[in-house]
Amino acid sequence: MASERRSKTRAAHHAASTPDGEAPWADLEVTVPTDRDHASAVALVECALVELTHEAVGAVFVSRQVGWETRMQYIAGDDVGEQFQKRHFDDRLGWHETTVSRQTVRDELITQLTRSPSTLAEQSGEGATSEPDTFAVKSVRELQTP
Repeated sequence: MASERRSKTRAAHHAASTPDGEAPWADLEVTVPTDRDHASAVALVECALVELTHEAVGAVFVSRQVGWETRMQYIAGDDVGEQFQKRHFDDRLGWHETTVSRQTVRDELITQLTRSPSTLAEQSGEGATSEPDTFAVKSVRELQTP
């Protein structure tokens, strides 16, 4: 019941804060590598963490290499934003879920967003990927589930 009230409160807050109908987190999306400097990447992650704590949304980082994809999803696990559910999906290994701290989520996302093109190619062991990696904040309803 408390979570139902919280969802209704979030929906009311969302409607009141976005007169044009667009969610405040709707533009939190980038491709990686990005041309953002480190400070800008940190600011983007901090904005995402605030939205995860206050809205029914999750942060999603998708990494694509030729022939396979990995997906990290982070969803607030408590009302104060100190614990997050981390869902990791790998085409080859399936889903794995764990609980992580806010600091871990912050560090992982900043690391992913500040990687250079050469780092991406070296990690994949391949020269080119089929599509760029992406980071986005999406409604929990839009997230893939295990």
